[in-house]
Amino acid sequence: MARVLIIGAGGVGSVVAHKCASVPEVFTDIMIASRNKEKCDRIAAQIKHRTIETAQLDADIVEDTIALIESFKPDMVINVALPYQDLPIMDACLATKTHYLDTANYEPIDEAKFEYSWQWAYHDRFKEAGITAVLGCGFDPGVTSIFTAYAAKHYFDEMHYLDIIDCNAGDHGKAFATNFNPEINIREITQNGRYWENGQWVETKPLEIHKPIHYPNIGERESYLLFHEELESLTKNFPSLKRARFWMTFGEKYINALNLLQEIGMTSIKPIMYEGKEIVPLQFLKAVLPEPSSLGENYKGETSIGCQIRGIKDGKERTYYIWNNCEHQKAYEDVGAQAVSYTTGVPAMLGAMMILTGKWKGEGVFNVEEFDPDPFLELLGKYGLPWHEEVDKDLAVEK
Repeated sequence: MARVLIIGAGGVGSVVAHKCASVPEVFTDIMIASRNKEKCDRIAAQIKHRTIETAQLDADIVEDTIALIESFKPDMVINVALPYQDLPIMDACLATKTHYLDTANYEPIDEAKFEYSWQWAYHDRFKEAGITAVLGCGFDPGVTSIFTAYAAKHYFDEMHYLDIIDCNAGDHGKAFATNFNPEINIREITQNGRYWENGQWVETKPLEIHKPIHYPNIGERESYLLFHEELESLTKNFPSLKRARFWMTFGEKYINALNLLQEIGMTSIKPIMYEGKEIVPLQFLKAVLPEPSSLGENYKGETSIGCQIRGIKDGKERTYYIWNNCEHQKAYEDVGAQAVSYTTGVPAMLGAMMILTGKWKGEGVFNVEEFDPDPFLELLGKYGLPWHEEVDKDLAVEK
């Protein structure tokens, strides 16, 4: 039915490839491309029931991506490369009139700044080209935004308070490691926090606000307020929200190690000279930390990610909680990945399926909450991420 090009061969790229390969009636031809072709070849070799093509690609170079797209002729590009590469890949999709999907918004390599404005600016050009760009179709952003859209459609006349809560209660046995690309992960959590309240953004110091939050099947975990990109699009697309926040758990050991790395300058993104060569400390740190895709085999425990919402239905106050728990070991048994990669890769595959089967339609650039949430959530459990909901129960995050 459709040909798909997956750009990126890390843990998430591996999950996307495995999941696309499991749906041959939709994804008839699959190619994985990355700067490191050996990684692509290893993923392809793991998928024994399908033939997966591979290619070497520097996605920073628009002309090279255009050439690969023109050669392979995909119907859609699934971008699970670095966020720095979003715009060059979007440029290549525009030039070839190819649908586009990513899991994280663009950020410039020389500044830890997360916002959708750069990608939203492509809307008219994608519309004129008659193609679709889907932004942020991982779990958070992604499923959390779809959860919010589902709540708005089925449970609320107005949503007033939104808290997205993300817990990883797993243990990989490493002294210090990140669950996705270390460079992106550390940039994300060391910048100032932000949340939406009463029509404006409130800025906080990094990890300044925190408190224990209860997570299903896990219990209480200390949770830290961060800025996360879906807050930007959700407050835009659901203007009745009076407050929107994002919380993520970190263990004390992780926080202490991160603080030390910051104090000695290892999380800096400013280049320094070392033995006559220019290096970026954070990129060097990334090189010595464990590869996230290597964590899966010995990972135990589970993640819990969901949305807690308070608002009005038929003139009465209502609460709603919708979430998914994902076990690291089950994710590894399914596709050889840990749960953080799994919960990002499965929605990316499913979002691509929505576009390619016509369940989601639109010409231009869209965040996932702008589409109908129902067909996506009808299949999410089938492909490994069952979800749960509670209506009019006490919420773990207070009003």
